[in-house]
Amino acid sequence: MSEVNKELLDLVWGRPSAGAVSASIFRRWTQGFVFSENEQTALEQFEGGPCAVIAPVQAFLLKNTLYNRESSNWRQMSEEEQKAALCSTLSEILESACSSPSTGFYLVTWAKGQSPNSSTLRNTETQPTSQTQDVPEPETAFAAEDLGFEQYHSVLHKQAVASVSDLREEVLSLYHTWRGCCGVLLFLYSVILTKGIENIRNEIQDTMEPLIDPVHGHGSQSLVNLLVTGHAVSNVWDGDRECSGMKLHGIQKQASVGFLTLMESLRYCKVGTCLKSPKFPIWILGSETHLSVFFAKEMSLVGPESPSEQARRVFQSFDPEGNKQYIPFTSVINWLCFASTYLMFMFLSLYILSVSLVKSKLDPESLGIILLGPFLLEFFPDQDSGIPDSFPVYHYNGLKQSNHKEKVEYVEGTALVLGFEDPMVRTDDTPVKRCLQTKWPYIELLWTTDRSPSLN
Repeated sequence: MSEVNKELLDLVWGRPSAGAVSASIFRRWTQGFVFSENEQTALEQFEGGPCAVIAPVQAFLLKNTLYNRESSNWRQMSEEEQKAALCSTLSEILESACSSPSTGFYLVTWAKGQSPNSSTLRNTETQPTSQTQDVPEPETAFAAEDLGFEQYHSVLHKQAVASVSDLREEVLSLYHTWRGCCGVLLFLYSVILTKGIENIRNEIQDTMEPLIDPVHGHGSQSLVNLLVTGHAVSNVWDGDRECSGMKLHGIQKQASVGFLTLMESLRYCKVGTCLKSPKFPIWILGSETHLSVFFAKEMSLVGPESPSEQARRVFQSFDPEGNKQYIPFTSVINWLCFASTYLMFMFLSLYILSVSLVKSKLDPESLGIILLGPFLLEFFPDQDSGIPDSFPVYHYNGLKQSNHKEKVEYVEGTALVLGFEDPMVRTDDTPVKRCLQTKWPYIELLWTTDRSPSLN
């Protein structure tokens, strides 16, 4: 496999039962980073699978476009600006994945004279591999039909880069490589080798699970987390957890861009604050099979939690049934007991009195439940969340077939974050909305298009 060792292939593709990676799955991953003709800051995805790389890159690209660019028109970019934005984004992700700057970085590119746009793919053993291909690649998704899995991996070159400044310069010089055939895979391999195969195996929960599913071709959660946080952990909760004597790794610190998943609304998982409340109001949205991106320009969405928002989170933590509007009265008593532990031995009578008062105020009819509204009014009156009542939002789905008329464009809308009272406005109950409700339980969405954007 030339300079790309077998350990890398086992980590990424696993060991398929048939002994070889499916040709159709590999072909779906052979596209490059291609900008949409209809949306100058959006990347296109041509088939299912590579969204595990394209969506995180798109999220960071939006972050850099919205917040690191002087131009107010963030949807307009010249070709030179596209080049700078994409390469800056790829460099940022590589820097995040690097365990230590002293270890340097790796870029996986084509061996000299071996890129798919060459008239023929010559035997790599007869060619020097000290330099990378510098010929511009095609700017469309070139599937390289004659380039199979084995041949692809025989014509790759691994290039070491010592410093951050050299990395940024090299990534910029390889712009046409990233945009051309297999640019997504070349970048993925670069991230993995920069991170270190052994480091990834130490972070991933199931070392037998490949980063790309050999049956369906979808990227794993570990792959998404690696690109978003620089760590290939398999879970989305905060910190590490002990389970039957095993340490399960989660997200250790606040991410720059976030992650929300429809799976949480179905109670398959629980996304922690590190991903749910990122530094910038940009979230990768996960469905059962695809990744898209939801974003806004309203920075107050990622500000510190207000006391009332903390209270909502505490309230929901006592809501194992997912009722959202009420919890058993015993849960509030347990909360008061926990909060008043340091007083109980000295002021036991005060504690008993507080329980009695809480019951009379929050459960006057002795129904055994506490409603969210009275709970917040009693303990957190006049608390403003700091989030505006409405704000513009956008949704990105890179798959052409998931967009209106197969044109990859942002879908614009307005979000309404309502209080705990029954909302006056009821919008659709789509997967996008259910996904966002894991972050904002009372969000309503009004889209400017006839149909809601698709998560798939």
